[in-house]
Amino acid sequence: MADVMAPRGPDGAGVWSQGRVALGHRRLKIIDLTEAGAQPMIDSDLGLSIAWNGCIYNYKELRRELEGYGYRFFSHSDSEVLLKAYHRWGDDFVSHFKGMFAFAIAERDSGRVLLGRDRLGIKPLYITEDAHRIRFASSLPALLAGGGVDTRIDHVALHHYMTFHSVVPAPLTILRGVQKIPPASLLAIEPDGRRVTTTYWSPDFSRHEDRSGWSERDWEDAVLSSLRTAVERRLVADVPVGCLLSGGVDSSLIVGLLAEAGQHGLKTFSIGFESAGGVKGDEFQYSDIVAKRFDTDHHQIRIGTERMLPALDGAIGAMSEPMVSHDCVAFYLLSQEVAKHVKVVQSGQGADEVFAGYHWYPPMGTPAAASLEGSVAEYRAAFFDRDTDGVAALLAAGIAAPNDPSERFVSEHFAQAGAETGIDRALRLDTMVMLVDDPVKRVDNMTMAWGLEGRVPFLDHDLVELAATCPPELKVAHGGKGVLKEAARQVIPADVIDRPKGYFPVPALTHLEGPYLDMVRDALYAPVAKERGLFDTGAVDALLADPNGRLTPLRGNELWQIALLELWLQRHGVTGPAA
Repeated sequence: MADVMAPRGPDGAGVWSQGRVALGHRRLKIIDLTEAGAQPMIDSDLGLSIAWNGCIYNYKELRRELEGYGYRFFSHSDSEVLLKAYHRWGDDFVSHFKGMFAFAIAERDSGRVLLGRDRLGIKPLYITEDAHRIRFASSLPALLAGGGVDTRIDHVALHHYMTFHSVVPAPLTILRGVQKIPPASLLAIEPDGRRVTTTYWSPDFSRHEDRSGWSERDWEDAVLSSLRTAVERRLVADVPVGCLLSGGVDSSLIVGLLAEAGQHGLKTFSIGFESAGGVKGDEFQYSDIVAKRFDTDHHQIRIGTERMLPALDGAIGAMSEPMVSHDCVAFYLLSQEVAKHVKVVQSGQGADEVFAGYHWYPPMGTPAAASLEGSVAEYRAAFFDRDTDGVAALLAAGIAAPNDPSERFVSEHFAQAGAETGIDRALRLDTMVMLVDDPVKRVDNMTMAWGLEGRVPFLDHDLVELAATCPPELKVAHGGKGVLKEAARQVIPADVIDRPKGYFPVPALTHLEGPYLDMVRDALYAPVAKERGLFDTGAVDALLADPNGRLTPLRGNELWQIALLELWLQRHGVTGPAA
Protein backbone atom coordinates (compact mmCIF):
# COMPACT_ATOMS: atom_id res chain seq x y z
CA MET A 1 0.00 0.00 0.00
CA ALA A 2 2.78 2.42 0.92
CA ASP A 3 4.69 1.65 -2.28
CA VAL A 4 1.75 2.85 -4.36
CA MET A 5 1.95 6.20 -2.55
CA ALA A 6 5.72 6.59 -3.09
CA PRO A 7 5.23 9.55 -5.51
CA ARG A 8 3.26 11.39 -2.77
CA GLY A 9 6.20 10.94 -0.40
CA PRO A 10 9.47 10.36 -2.25
CA ASP A 11 11.77 11.47 0.59
CA GLY A 12 11.36 8.64 3.08
CA ALA A 13 9.41 5.57 4.13
CA GLY A 14 8.46 3.95 7.40
CA VAL A 15 6.33 1.15 8.82
CA TRP A 16 5.33 0.33 12.38
CA SER A 17 3.06 -2.24 13.95
CA GLN A 18 1.95 -3.26 17.40
CA GLY A 19 -0.81 -5.66 18.25
CA ARG A 20 -3.74 -5.21 15.90
CA VAL A 21 -2.56 -1.90 14.40
CA ALA A 22 -0.05 -1.31 11.61
CA LEU A 23 0.86 2.06 10.08
CA GLY A 24 2.84 2.77 6.92
CA HIS A 25 3.99 6.15 5.65
CA ARG A 26 5.70 7.86 2.72
CA ARG A 27 7.35 11.14 3.60
CA LEU A 28 7.62 14.44 1.76
CA LYS A 29 10.08 16.50 3.80
CA ILE A 30 8.72 20.02 4.31
CA ILE A 31 9.03 20.71 8.06
CA ASP A 32 11.89 19.35 10.24
CA LEU A 33 13.95 17.75 7.50
CA THR A 34 15.82 15.53 9.99
CA GLU A 35 15.00 11.93 10.85
CA ALA A 36 13.43 13.20 14.08
CA GLY A 37 10.43 14.16 11.95
CA ALA A 38 10.10 10.74 10.29
CA GLN A 39 6.84 8.80 10.31
CA PRO A 40 5.10 6.79 11.56
CA MET A 41 5.95 8.85 14.63
CA ILE A 42 5.88 7.06 17.97
CA ASP A 43 5.67 8.85 21.32
CA SER A 44 6.45 6.13 23.87
CA ASP A 45 5.90 8.41 26.87
CA LEU A 46 2.36 9.22 25.75
CA GLY A 47 1.63 5.81 24.26
CA LEU A 48 0.62 7.31 20.91
CA SER A 49 1.53 6.63 17.27
CA ILE A 50 0.63 8.67 14.19
CA ALA A 51 0.79 8.55 10.41
CA TRP A 52 -0.57 11.58 8.66
CA ASN A 53 -0.33 13.92 5.68
CA GLY A 54 -0.67 17.69 5.58
CA CYS A 55 0.60 20.76 7.39
CA ILE A 56 -0.43 22.48 10.62
CA TYR A 57 0.37 26.11 9.84
CA ASN A 58 0.11 27.27 13.46
CA TYR A 59 2.18 24.41 14.86
CA LYS A 60 4.82 26.71 16.38
CA GLU A 61 2.21 28.62 18.41
CA LEU A 62 0.61 25.35 19.53
CA ARG A 63 4.00 23.94 20.46
CA ARG A 64 4.70 26.93 22.73
CA GLU A 65 1.27 26.50 24.33
CA LEU A 66 1.86 22.79 24.91
CA GLU A 67 5.32 23.46 26.33
CA GLY A 68 3.57 25.73 28.80
CA TYR A 69 1.57 22.67 29.92
CA GLY A 70 4.81 20.80 30.54
CA TYR A 71 5.16 18.79 27.33
CA ARG A 72 8.72 18.16 26.14
CA PHE A 73 9.49 17.74 22.44
CA PHE A 74 12.04 15.48 20.73
CA SER A 75 11.62 17.00 17.21
CA HIS A 76 10.80 20.28 15.51
CA SER A 77 7.98 18.81 13.39
CA ASP A 78 4.28 19.55 13.29
CA SER A 79 3.71 15.77 13.52
CA GLU A 80 4.78 15.78 17.14
CA VAL A 81 2.54 18.77 17.86
CA LEU A 82 -0.40 16.67 16.61
CA LEU A 83 0.45 13.89 19.07
CA LYS A 84 0.88 16.18 22.06
CA ALA A 85 -2.26 18.14 21.16
CA TYR A 86 -4.30 14.93 21.00
CA HIS A 87 -2.98 13.89 24.40
CA ARG A 88 -3.83 17.28 25.87
CA TRP A 89 -7.21 18.01 24.29
CA GLY A 90 -8.53 14.64 23.09
CA ASP A 91 -10.73 14.64 19.99
CA ASP A 92 -11.22 18.40 20.32
CA PHE A 93 -7.57 18.92 19.32
CA VAL A 94 -8.68 19.43 15.69
CA SER A 95 -10.42 22.69 16.68
CA HIS A 96 -6.99 24.14 17.58
CA PHE A 97 -5.49 23.57 14.12
CA LYS A 98 -5.06 25.99 11.24
CA GLY A 99 -4.14 23.70 8.40
CA MET A 100 -4.83 20.75 6.15
CA PHE A 101 -4.59 17.19 7.38
CA ALA A 102 -5.62 13.56 7.17
CA PHE A 103 -4.39 11.46 10.08
CA ALA A 104 -4.54 8.15 11.89
CA ILE A 105 -3.65 8.16 15.61
CA ALA A 106 -3.37 4.88 17.53
CA GLU A 107 -3.49 4.61 21.33
CA ARG A 108 -1.10 1.92 22.56
CA ASP A 109 -2.83 1.09 25.81
CA SER A 110 -6.50 1.20 24.81
CA GLY A 111 -6.24 0.09 21.16
CA ARG A 112 -8.37 3.04 20.04
CA VAL A 113 -7.66 4.45 16.56
CA LEU A 114 -8.83 7.91 15.47
CA LEU A 115 -9.04 8.89 11.80
CA GLY A 116 -9.67 12.49 10.84
CA ARG A 117 -9.76 14.92 7.95
CA ASP A 118 -9.42 18.71 7.78
CA ARG A 119 -12.40 21.06 7.61
CA LEU A 120 -12.42 21.55 3.83
CA GLY A 121 -11.22 18.08 2.87
CA ILE A 122 -8.00 19.41 1.36
CA LYS A 123 -6.21 16.19 2.28
CA PRO A 124 -7.87 12.92 1.21
CA LEU A 125 -8.59 9.88 3.37
CA TYR A 126 -10.07 6.62 2.03
CA ILE A 127 -11.22 3.58 4.00
CA THR A 128 -12.21 0.00 3.23
CA GLU A 129 -13.25 -2.81 5.52
CA ASP A 130 -14.25 -6.44 5.44
CA ALA A 131 -15.02 -9.01 8.12
CA HIS A 132 -11.38 -9.16 9.21
CA ARG A 133 -9.81 -5.74 8.94
CA ILE A 134 -10.13 -2.02 8.36
CA ARG A 135 -7.63 -0.28 6.08
CA PHE A 136 -7.20 3.39 5.26
CA ALA A 137 -4.94 5.44 2.99
CA SER A 138 -4.43 8.83 1.39
CA SER A 139 -5.31 7.36 -1.99
CA LEU A 140 -7.87 4.88 -3.23
CA PRO A 141 -5.35 2.99 -5.43
CA ALA A 142 -3.30 2.26 -2.31
CA LEU A 143 -6.29 0.39 -0.89
CA LEU A 144 -6.66 -1.56 -4.13
CA ALA A 145 -3.02 -2.62 -3.79
CA GLY A 146 -3.86 -4.18 -0.44
CA GLY A 147 -6.26 -6.58 -2.19
CA GLY A 148 -9.62 -7.89 -1.10
CA VAL A 149 -11.62 -4.77 -2.05
CA ASP A 150 -15.16 -5.03 -3.47
CA THR A 151 -14.61 -3.26 -6.79
CA ARG A 152 -18.17 -3.48 -8.10
CA ILE A 153 -19.55 -0.11 -9.19
CA ASP A 154 -21.68 1.72 -6.61
CA HIS A 155 -24.83 2.59 -8.56
CA VAL A 156 -25.72 5.65 -6.48
CA ALA A 157 -22.16 6.98 -6.85
CA LEU A 158 -22.38 6.33 -10.59
CA HIS A 159 -25.60 8.36 -10.74
CA HIS A 160 -23.80 11.25 -9.02
CA TYR A 161 -20.88 10.93 -11.45
CA MET A 162 -23.24 11.03 -14.43
CA THR A 163 -25.47 13.78 -13.03
CA PHE A 164 -23.70 15.92 -10.44
CA HIS A 165 -20.95 17.03 -12.83
CA SER A 166 -18.79 13.98 -12.02
CA VAL A 167 -18.79 14.79 -8.28
CA VAL A 168 -19.30 11.82 -5.96
CA PRO A 169 -20.05 13.21 -2.48
CA ALA A 170 -18.50 11.60 0.60
CA PRO A 171 -18.69 9.02 2.02
CA LEU A 172 -19.30 7.32 -1.35
CA THR A 173 -16.74 6.53 -4.01
CA ILE A 174 -17.39 4.95 -7.41
CA LEU A 175 -16.48 1.54 -5.89
CA ARG A 176 -18.80 -0.22 -3.47
CA GLY A 177 -15.97 -1.40 -1.24
CA VAL A 178 -14.29 1.96 -0.66
CA GLN A 179 -15.56 5.00 1.20
CA LYS A 180 -13.95 8.33 2.03
CA ILE A 181 -13.99 10.10 5.36
CA PRO A 182 -16.08 13.27 4.84
CA PRO A 183 -14.44 16.69 5.35
CA ALA A 184 -14.49 18.07 8.91
CA SER A 185 -15.06 14.57 10.27
CA LEU A 186 -13.52 12.23 12.80
CA LEU A 187 -13.99 8.47 12.76
CA ALA A 188 -13.15 6.78 16.05
CA ILE A 189 -12.65 3.02 15.96
CA GLU A 190 -13.14 2.07 19.58
CA PRO A 191 -11.44 -0.94 21.25
CA ASP A 192 -14.73 -2.88 21.23
CA GLY A 193 -15.13 -2.37 17.47
CA ARG A 194 -17.71 0.41 17.63
CA ARG A 195 -17.41 3.19 15.02
CA VAL A 196 -18.25 6.73 16.07
CA THR A 197 -18.33 9.41 13.37
CA THR A 198 -18.32 13.07 14.41
CA THR A 199 -18.67 16.22 12.29
CA TYR A 200 -16.61 18.81 14.14
CA TRP A 201 -17.11 21.91 11.92
CA SER A 202 -19.57 23.43 9.48
CA PRO A 203 -19.63 27.03 8.23
CA ASP A 204 -22.68 29.18 8.99
CA PHE A 205 -24.05 30.83 5.83
CA SER A 206 -26.31 33.32 7.59
CA ARG A 207 -25.91 37.04 8.31
CA HIS A 208 -24.32 38.00 11.62
CA GLU A 209 -25.82 40.81 13.65
CA ASP A 210 -22.44 42.29 14.58
CA ARG A 211 -21.64 42.78 10.85
CA SER A 212 -25.02 44.15 9.80
CA GLY A 213 -23.70 47.72 9.70
CA TRP A 214 -20.64 46.94 7.59
CA SER A 215 -20.21 48.91 4.37
CA GLU A 216 -18.95 47.40 1.13
CA ARG A 217 -15.51 48.77 1.94
CA ASP A 218 -15.64 47.18 5.40
CA TRP A 219 -16.26 43.80 3.79
CA GLU A 220 -13.48 44.34 1.25
CA ASP A 221 -11.01 45.26 3.98
CA ALA A 222 -12.05 42.29 6.13
CA VAL A 223 -11.69 39.87 3.22
CA LEU A 224 -8.30 41.25 2.24
CA SER A 225 -7.04 41.13 5.82
CA SER A 226 -8.20 37.53 6.25
CA LEU A 227 -6.66 36.45 2.94
CA ARG A 228 -3.42 38.20 3.82
CA THR A 229 -3.26 36.16 7.03
CA ALA A 230 -4.10 32.96 5.11
CA VAL A 231 -1.29 33.56 2.61
CA GLU A 232 1.24 34.32 5.34
CA ARG A 233 0.23 31.19 7.29
CA ARG A 234 1.00 29.08 4.24
CA LEU A 235 4.62 30.23 4.15
CA VAL A 236 5.43 27.93 7.08
CA ALA A 237 8.06 25.51 5.72
CA ASP A 238 11.72 24.60 6.01
CA VAL A 239 11.95 24.70 2.19
CA PRO A 240 11.11 27.50 -0.31
CA VAL A 241 7.45 28.15 -1.20
CA GLY A 242 6.47 29.08 -4.77
CA CYS A 243 3.16 30.06 -6.37
CA LEU A 244 1.11 28.85 -9.34
CA LEU A 245 0.18 31.91 -11.41
CA SER A 246 -2.58 31.42 -13.97
CA GLY A 247 -3.04 35.14 -14.58
CA GLY A 248 -6.54 35.18 -13.07
CA VAL A 249 -7.61 37.37 -10.15
CA ASP A 250 -7.21 34.64 -7.56
CA SER A 251 -3.64 33.50 -8.17
CA SER A 252 -2.53 37.05 -9.03
CA LEU A 253 -3.83 38.32 -5.69
CA ILE A 254 -1.95 35.57 -3.85
CA VAL A 255 1.27 36.58 -5.64
CA GLY A 256 0.65 40.23 -4.75
CA LEU A 257 0.10 39.40 -1.09
CA LEU A 258 3.18 37.17 -1.00
CA ALA A 259 5.19 40.07 -2.40
CA GLU A 260 3.68 42.33 0.29
CA ALA A 261 4.77 39.76 2.88
CA GLY A 262 8.37 40.20 1.74
CA GLN A 263 8.74 37.23 -0.62
CA HIS A 264 11.36 38.73 -2.96
CA GLY A 265 12.35 36.61 -5.95
CA LEU A 266 9.24 34.48 -5.47
CA LYS A 267 9.19 31.60 -7.96
CA THR A 268 5.97 31.69 -10.02
CA PHE A 269 4.79 29.24 -12.67
CA SER A 270 2.34 29.43 -15.60
CA ILE A 271 1.43 26.77 -18.15
CA GLY A 272 0.26 26.99 -21.74
CA PHE A 273 -0.76 24.52 -24.46
CA GLU A 274 -0.88 24.63 -28.23
CA SER A 275 -4.16 25.94 -29.63
CA ALA A 276 -6.64 23.45 -31.15
CA GLY A 277 -10.07 23.73 -32.71
CA GLY A 278 -9.94 27.52 -32.50
CA VAL A 279 -9.36 27.41 -28.71
CA LYS A 280 -6.42 29.45 -27.42
CA GLY A 281 -4.14 27.41 -25.19
CA ASP A 282 -2.54 29.93 -22.83
CA GLU A 283 -3.13 33.08 -20.80
CA PHE A 284 0.48 34.22 -20.57
CA GLN A 285 -0.39 37.83 -21.37
CA TYR A 286 -2.02 38.18 -17.94
CA SER A 287 0.42 36.13 -15.87
CA ASP A 288 3.27 38.17 -17.42
CA ILE A 289 1.69 41.43 -16.19
CA VAL A 290 1.63 40.14 -12.61
CA ALA A 291 5.09 38.58 -12.75
CA LYS A 292 6.53 41.87 -14.00
CA ARG A 293 4.64 44.03 -11.46
CA PHE A 294 5.91 41.99 -8.50
CA ASP A 295 9.31 41.10 -9.99
CA THR A 296 8.89 37.37 -9.52
CA ASP A 297 11.23 34.65 -10.76
CA HIS A 298 8.70 33.62 -13.38
CA HIS A 299 8.62 30.37 -15.35
CA GLN A 300 6.48 30.06 -18.48
CA ILE A 301 5.91 26.38 -19.14
CA ARG A 302 4.89 25.62 -22.71
CA ILE A 303 3.56 22.14 -23.36
CA GLY A 304 3.80 20.76 -26.89
CA THR A 305 1.15 18.42 -28.25
CA GLU A 306 3.59 15.49 -28.15
CA ARG A 307 3.63 15.60 -24.31
CA MET A 308 -0.12 15.65 -23.86
CA LEU A 309 -1.07 12.09 -24.77
CA PRO A 310 1.55 10.33 -22.60
CA ALA A 311 0.69 12.68 -19.73
CA LEU A 312 -2.96 11.66 -19.87
CA ASP A 313 -2.11 8.14 -18.79
CA GLY A 314 -0.03 9.52 -15.91
CA ALA A 315 -2.75 11.93 -14.85
CA ILE A 316 -5.40 9.19 -14.84
CA GLY A 317 -3.01 7.03 -12.83
CA ALA A 318 -2.66 9.86 -10.30
CA MET A 319 -6.43 10.23 -9.86
CA SER A 320 -7.70 8.68 -6.65
CA GLU A 321 -11.17 8.85 -8.21
CA PRO A 322 -12.35 9.54 -11.76
CA MET A 323 -12.08 13.29 -12.39
CA VAL A 324 -13.45 14.48 -15.70
CA SER A 325 -12.00 18.00 -15.60
CA HIS A 326 -9.54 18.85 -18.37
CA ASP A 327 -7.57 20.74 -15.75
CA CYS A 328 -6.21 17.46 -14.38
CA VAL A 329 -3.70 16.87 -17.15
CA ALA A 330 -2.71 20.56 -17.08
CA PHE A 331 -2.09 20.38 -13.34
CA TYR A 332 -0.25 17.10 -13.75
CA LEU A 333 2.16 18.53 -16.35
CA LEU A 334 2.51 21.82 -14.47
CA SER A 335 3.34 19.98 -11.25
CA GLN A 336 5.94 17.85 -13.02
CA GLU A 337 7.80 21.01 -14.03
CA VAL A 338 7.24 22.97 -10.82
CA ALA A 339 8.56 20.08 -8.68
CA LYS A 340 11.95 20.58 -10.35
CA HIS A 341 12.19 23.98 -8.64
CA VAL A 342 10.22 23.92 -5.35
CA LYS A 343 8.49 21.47 -3.00
CA VAL A 344 5.62 23.72 -1.91
CA VAL A 345 3.32 26.00 -3.93
CA GLN A 346 0.38 28.20 -3.10
CA SER A 347 -2.54 28.01 -5.52
CA GLY A 348 -5.77 29.95 -6.12
CA GLN A 349 -8.34 27.13 -6.01
CA GLY A 350 -11.50 27.72 -4.01
CA ALA A 351 -12.10 31.41 -4.67
CA ASP A 352 -14.94 30.75 -7.14
CA GLU A 353 -16.84 28.57 -4.67
CA VAL A 354 -16.15 30.74 -1.62
CA PHE A 355 -16.81 34.11 -3.29
CA ALA A 356 -19.43 33.13 -5.91
CA GLY A 357 -17.44 33.31 -9.13
CA TYR A 358 -19.49 30.91 -11.23
CA HIS A 359 -22.32 31.79 -13.60
CA TRP A 360 -24.91 29.67 -11.78
CA TYR A 361 -24.87 31.80 -8.61
CA PRO A 362 -26.72 34.96 -9.80
CA PRO A 363 -29.82 32.98 -10.93
CA MET A 364 -29.90 31.46 -7.44
CA GLY A 365 -30.70 34.96 -6.17
CA THR A 366 -33.87 35.39 -8.23
CA PRO A 367 -37.38 35.16 -6.70
CA ALA A 368 -37.84 31.79 -8.45
CA ALA A 369 -34.98 30.37 -6.37
CA ALA A 370 -36.13 31.83 -3.05
CA SER A 371 -38.03 28.72 -1.95
CA LEU A 372 -36.28 25.45 -1.21
CA GLU A 373 -37.90 23.71 -4.20
CA GLY A 374 -37.16 26.66 -6.46
CA SER A 375 -33.50 26.79 -5.47
CA VAL A 376 -33.09 23.05 -6.09
CA ALA A 377 -34.69 23.39 -9.54
CA GLU A 378 -32.51 26.41 -10.43
CA TYR A 379 -29.32 24.72 -9.25
CA ARG A 380 -30.18 21.54 -11.07
CA ALA A 381 -30.86 23.38 -14.34
CA ALA A 382 -27.49 25.15 -14.19
CA PHE A 383 -25.18 22.50 -12.76
CA PHE A 384 -26.48 18.98 -13.43
CA ASP A 385 -25.15 17.27 -16.54
CA ARG A 386 -28.38 15.43 -17.40
CA ASP A 387 -31.71 14.30 -15.98
CA THR A 388 -32.63 10.80 -14.86
CA ASP A 389 -33.83 9.83 -18.35
CA GLY A 390 -30.52 11.04 -19.76
CA VAL A 391 -28.60 8.87 -17.28
CA ALA A 392 -30.74 5.83 -18.09
CA ALA A 393 -30.19 6.36 -21.83
CA LEU A 394 -26.39 6.17 -21.41
CA LEU A 395 -26.22 3.28 -18.95
CA ALA A 396 -26.84 -0.37 -19.69
CA ALA A 397 -30.13 -1.89 -18.51
CA GLY A 398 -30.31 -2.49 -14.76
CA ILE A 399 -27.40 -0.18 -13.89
CA ALA A 400 -29.17 3.13 -13.22
CA ALA A 401 -29.99 3.89 -9.57
CA PRO A 402 -33.70 4.52 -8.90
CA ASN A 403 -35.37 7.72 -7.67
CA ASP A 404 -32.77 10.34 -8.70
CA PRO A 405 -30.37 10.17 -5.72
CA SER A 406 -28.50 13.28 -6.92
CA GLU A 407 -31.55 15.52 -6.68
CA ARG A 408 -32.37 14.02 -3.30
CA PHE A 409 -28.84 14.74 -2.09
CA VAL A 410 -29.01 18.39 -3.19
CA SER A 411 -32.49 18.82 -1.69
CA GLU A 412 -31.39 17.45 1.68
CA HIS A 413 -28.25 19.61 1.71
CA PHE A 414 -30.20 22.75 0.79
CA ALA A 415 -32.77 22.00 3.52
CA GLN A 416 -30.22 22.05 6.34
CA ALA A 417 -30.42 25.05 8.68
CA GLY A 418 -27.95 27.92 8.37
CA ALA A 419 -28.45 28.95 4.73
CA GLU A 420 -31.69 30.80 4.04
CA THR A 421 -31.23 32.14 0.49
CA GLY A 422 -30.76 30.31 -2.79
CA ILE A 423 -27.24 31.70 -3.26
CA ASP A 424 -26.23 30.77 0.30
CA ARG A 425 -27.53 27.22 -0.19
CA ALA A 426 -25.62 26.79 -3.46
CA LEU A 427 -22.42 28.26 -2.02
CA ARG A 428 -22.58 26.00 1.04
CA LEU A 429 -23.11 22.90 -1.09
CA ASP A 430 -20.35 23.85 -3.50
CA THR A 431 -17.91 24.72 -0.71
CA MET A 432 -18.50 21.58 1.34
CA VAL A 433 -19.06 19.05 -1.48
CA MET A 434 -18.30 20.11 -5.07
CA LEU A 435 -15.13 22.00 -4.19
CA VAL A 436 -13.82 19.11 -2.08
CA ASP A 437 -14.41 16.45 -4.72
CA ASP A 438 -13.40 18.39 -7.81
CA PRO A 439 -10.94 21.35 -7.65
CA VAL A 440 -9.41 20.52 -4.25
CA LYS A 441 -8.96 16.82 -5.02
CA ARG A 442 -7.49 17.78 -8.39
CA VAL A 443 -4.87 19.99 -6.72
CA ASP A 444 -3.92 17.32 -4.19
CA ASN A 445 -3.78 14.38 -6.61
CA MET A 446 -1.91 16.13 -9.41
CA THR A 447 0.64 17.99 -7.27
CA MET A 448 1.35 15.05 -4.98
CA ALA A 449 1.88 12.82 -8.02
CA TRP A 450 5.22 14.65 -8.29
CA GLY A 451 6.00 15.07 -4.57
CA LEU A 452 4.79 18.68 -4.63
CA GLU A 453 2.63 20.10 -1.84
CA GLY A 454 -0.17 22.43 -2.94
CA ARG A 455 -1.50 24.93 -0.40
CA VAL A 456 -4.79 26.75 -0.94
CA PRO A 457 -5.15 30.00 1.05
CA PHE A 458 -8.73 30.63 -0.17
CA LEU A 459 -9.67 27.55 1.87
CA ASP A 460 -8.29 28.89 5.11
CA HIS A 461 -11.24 28.08 7.36
CA ASP A 462 -11.22 31.52 9.00
CA LEU A 463 -11.57 33.11 5.55
CA VAL A 464 -14.29 30.62 4.55
CA GLU A 465 -16.23 31.41 7.75
CA LEU A 466 -15.97 35.15 7.06
CA ALA A 467 -17.00 34.83 3.41
CA ALA A 468 -19.96 32.62 4.32
CA THR A 469 -21.50 35.49 6.33
CA CYS A 470 -20.95 38.09 3.59
CA PRO A 471 -24.19 39.28 1.93
CA PRO A 472 -24.65 37.25 -1.29
CA GLU A 473 -25.28 40.37 -3.38
CA LEU A 474 -21.73 41.58 -2.64
CA LYS A 475 -20.29 38.28 -3.79
CA VAL A 476 -22.23 37.98 -7.08
CA ALA A 477 -21.60 41.64 -7.98
CA HIS A 478 -19.30 42.63 -10.89
CA GLY A 479 -19.89 39.35 -12.74
CA GLY A 480 -19.05 37.26 -9.66
CA LYS A 481 -16.52 37.49 -6.82
CA GLY A 482 -17.41 41.19 -6.53
CA VAL A 483 -16.17 41.72 -2.98
CA LEU A 484 -12.93 39.89 -3.79
CA LYS A 485 -12.33 41.80 -7.02
CA GLU A 486 -12.86 45.15 -5.31
CA ALA A 487 -10.52 44.15 -2.48
CA ALA A 488 -7.94 43.03 -5.04
CA ARG A 489 -7.78 46.55 -6.51
CA GLN A 490 -5.76 47.52 -3.46
CA VAL A 491 -3.04 45.04 -4.44
CA ILE A 492 -2.92 43.99 -8.13
CA PRO A 493 -3.23 45.71 -11.55
CA ALA A 494 -6.75 46.47 -12.80
CA ASP A 495 -5.96 44.80 -16.18
CA VAL A 496 -5.98 41.43 -14.44
CA ILE A 497 -9.18 42.12 -12.51
CA ASP A 498 -11.26 43.48 -15.37
CA ARG A 499 -10.31 40.81 -17.92
CA PRO A 500 -12.80 38.14 -19.08
CA LYS A 501 -13.03 35.15 -16.73
CA GLY A 502 -10.37 32.63 -17.69
CA TYR A 503 -9.82 28.94 -17.08
CA PHE A 504 -7.10 26.34 -17.55
CA PRO A 505 -7.46 25.73 -21.32
CA VAL A 506 -6.60 22.24 -22.57
CA PRO A 507 -7.77 22.45 -26.19
CA ALA A 508 -6.99 18.85 -27.13
CA LEU A 509 -9.50 17.49 -24.59
CA THR A 510 -12.16 20.08 -25.32
CA HIS A 511 -12.26 18.96 -28.94
CA LEU A 512 -11.67 15.19 -29.21
CA GLU A 513 -9.94 14.11 -32.41
CA GLY A 514 -6.93 12.15 -33.67
CA PRO A 515 -5.04 10.08 -31.08
CA TYR A 516 -7.23 11.34 -28.21
CA LEU A 517 -10.34 10.07 -29.96
CA ASP A 518 -8.53 6.78 -30.72
CA MET A 519 -7.70 6.39 -27.02
CA VAL A 520 -11.33 7.00 -26.06
CA ARG A 521 -12.62 4.52 -28.67
CA ASP A 522 -10.11 1.86 -27.59
CA ALA A 523 -11.14 2.21 -23.95
CA LEU A 524 -14.88 2.01 -24.58
CA TYR A 525 -14.57 -0.94 -27.00
CA ALA A 526 -11.99 -2.86 -24.93
CA PRO A 527 -12.96 -6.43 -23.92
CA VAL A 528 -12.81 -5.44 -20.22
CA ALA A 529 -15.29 -2.59 -20.89
CA LYS A 530 -17.66 -4.93 -22.68
CA GLU A 531 -17.44 -7.43 -19.81
CA ARG A 532 -18.11 -4.65 -17.32
CA GLY A 533 -21.21 -3.63 -19.24
CA LEU A 534 -21.59 -0.16 -17.76
CA PHE A 535 -22.84 1.71 -20.81
CA ASP A 536 -25.52 1.12 -23.42
CA THR A 537 -23.69 0.01 -26.57
CA GLY A 538 -25.99 1.99 -28.86
CA ALA A 539 -25.40 5.17 -26.87
CA VAL A 540 -21.63 4.64 -27.01
CA ASP A 541 -21.75 4.07 -30.77
CA ALA A 542 -23.76 7.27 -31.25
CA LEU A 543 -21.33 9.36 -29.20
CA LEU A 544 -18.31 7.97 -31.04
CA ALA A 545 -19.99 8.72 -34.36
CA ASP A 546 -20.27 12.40 -33.37
CA PRO A 547 -17.53 12.81 -30.72
CA ASN A 548 -17.88 16.56 -30.22
CA GLY A 549 -21.58 16.94 -30.82
CA ARG A 550 -22.92 16.34 -27.32
CA LEU A 551 -21.99 18.80 -24.57
CA THR A 552 -23.37 19.05 -21.03
CA PRO A 553 -24.85 22.36 -19.75
CA LEU A 554 -21.40 23.24 -18.34
CA ARG A 555 -19.90 22.49 -21.77
CA GLY A 556 -18.29 19.22 -20.82
CA ASN A 557 -17.88 16.63 -23.57
CA GLU A 558 -20.32 13.74 -22.92
CA LEU A 559 -18.06 11.24 -24.67
CA TRP A 560 -15.06 12.28 -22.57
CA GLN A 561 -17.12 11.90 -19.38
CA ILE A 562 -18.01 8.26 -19.97
CA ALA A 563 -14.61 7.43 -21.48
CA LEU A 564 -12.73 8.91 -18.53
CA LEU A 565 -14.59 6.63 -16.12
CA GLU A 566 -13.73 3.57 -18.20
CA LEU A 567 -10.12 4.74 -18.65
CA TRP A 568 -9.78 5.21 -14.87
CA LEU A 569 -11.19 1.76 -14.09
CA GLN A 570 -8.85 0.14 -16.61
CA ARG A 571 -5.81 2.13 -15.48
CA HIS A 572 -6.35 0.99 -11.87
CA GLY A 573 -6.95 -2.64 -12.77
CA VAL A 574 -10.64 -2.73 -11.88
CA THR A 575 -12.21 -5.62 -13.80
CA GLY A 576 -15.39 -7.66 -13.65
CA PRO A 577 -19.05 -6.83 -14.18
CA ALA A 578 -20.46 -3.53 -12.93
CA ALA A 579 -23.49 -4.98 -11.16
